[in-house]
Amino acid sequence: MKRFNNGVFHFVVFISILLFLGPGLCMHPFSYDHSLKSEEMEKTEKFQKGDIYSISAWVKLRNEKKRAVRITLRGKNVRYVDGGQVMAKNGCWSLLKGGFIVNVSAPVDIFFKSDGSAAAEISVQNVRLQRFNKTQWRLQQDQVIEKIRKSKVRFQLSFQNKSPVEGSFISIKQIRPSFLLGCAMNYRILESDSYREWFVSRFRLTSFTNEMKWYTTEEVRGQENYTLADAMMQLAEENKILVKGHTVLWDDKKWQPIWVKSITDPDDLKNVTLNRMNSVMKRYKGRLIGWDVINENLHYSYYEDMLGKNASAMIYSLASKIDPDIPLFINEYNTVEYAKGVGSPINVKNKMQEIVSYPGNMNIKGGIGAQAHFVPAQPNLPYMRSALDTLGSLGFPVWLTEVDMPKCPDQVKYMEEVLREAYSHPAVQGIILYAGPEMSGFNKLTLADNDFNNTKAGDLIDKLLQEWQQEPAEIPVEYHEHNDEEQSRIIGFSPEVSLLHGHYTVTVTNPSMKNFSTTFSLEVTTESGQLQVVQLELDV
Repeated sequence: MKRFNNGVFHFVVFISILLFLGPGLCMHPFSYDHSLKSEEMEKTEKFQKGDIYSISAWVKLRNEKKRAVRITLRGKNVRYVDGGQVMAKNGCWSLLKGGFIVNVSAPVDIFFKSDGSAAAEISVQNVRLQRFNKTQWRLQQDQVIEKIRKSKVRFQLSFQNKSPVEGSFISIKQIRPSFLLGCAMNYRILESDSYREWFVSRFRLTSFTNEMKWYTTEEVRGQENYTLADAMMQLAEENKILVKGHTVLWDDKKWQPIWVKSITDPDDLKNVTLNRMNSVMKRYKGRLIGWDVINENLHYSYYEDMLGKNASAMIYSLASKIDPDIPLFINEYNTVEYAKGVGSPINVKNKMQEIVSYPGNMNIKGGIGAQAHFVPAQPNLPYMRSALDTLGSLGFPVWLTEVDMPKCPDQVKYMEEVLREAYSHPAVQGIILYAGPEMSGFNKLTLADNDFNNTKAGDLIDKLLQEWQQEPAEIPVEYHEHNDEEQSRIIGFSPEVSLLHGHYTVTVTNPSMKNFSTTFSLEVTTESGQLQVVQLELDV
């Protein structure tokens, strides 16, 4: 079937289906390997309103070397909804993953389609669908979180004699979680004690909105002013808040300093760009946990247009030489929010591969930043999951960097779904909200009113901050008749305890022994494995 859309021809594999699956049951409603044909499959089922449909299929091309293939949903009263995308190839199968949440209960059409000026023949095989309600989806998330964000820890304590074992216990307090839910800040935090107190009491991760950007720090050529950024860095460091740098450069001409926009000589632009990079990156070297090097260099191409098609790769190369120890991020929008467009996960992945494959860039520490500016509507969670799969496939850290959503009746519910989906994905290593109290000017995701009382969105963030940080715990030391004859010591064990990854202070005490107390540091990480045995020798 050939269709025409916005002046571009598409070849489409068309399936009319009604899905009625047992909750959580994975089935093969159909399996086929057809060349492109104008043929409707006989099997029809029905989508149920509000349920989550996870879809996967194997696809390949017959007459093209490589092209993106996406899966799209359409039906009566259902707008086009893109549910996933994969870079398909000729002669080998690629797995397309994604899904949908539909807003009606109705028959729907599913299309496998490839955009382009020429027709592409698509073969599709082993289409699988799985239906979840929201409770089942959340249960699956919690199971994954238990696996990827926690490890079991057991303490083995060696004592000189039996008496200190009986009645001893271990106190565990998390100092910093490995996974951080952070929040952006702007210059208004320097003007308000209340904003500052509100922020530092909650967050241990931030990025600045505009204060590090070129148009702020060098409004007039040759006159640099880092007053705001320096003051905000000092505030963060004094309160042990980690800072992700945003941004060294921006690939949109609109957001260059006014004087840069007037530059027409590529050599002149190259020189001022080098000065900018050396200035800002060396100023904050060793003080940041990552840099957005070129903001939105898929949607825009100012530096490529002025300096050549390899401009991004060369800029990242220089950035890596200036600060080789931290991740250098791509930062794009419409990446986990929507399943098509310039910022698609496939394009982001390809851009990062292009950068690191450039001569000399093999050892660059890359990073993937998905801004995650969601529209005020039900987020497509299975698509978001498949997008994060694609972004994480390079092995670089993935962050949600500017998460927000305009106000709507279900804003809090939708935001919780987005944040839990990110937290439950193993590729995601951090989240930064584009939010704040009302006085800070964040008018989409506002977390507190002008009196710094929480909004409902603020209550959600406080709940997640508490949930994603390990509560203090006390566990007993269990005495076992295990005598190490070689060293003449008694061994005590603790029960296994499941701990969120992070840094801890651990204290061993015995209330009946006044002078018996010892404290040590502990880090629980993914690399520790599913069970970490901590051995400690105590002299009492």
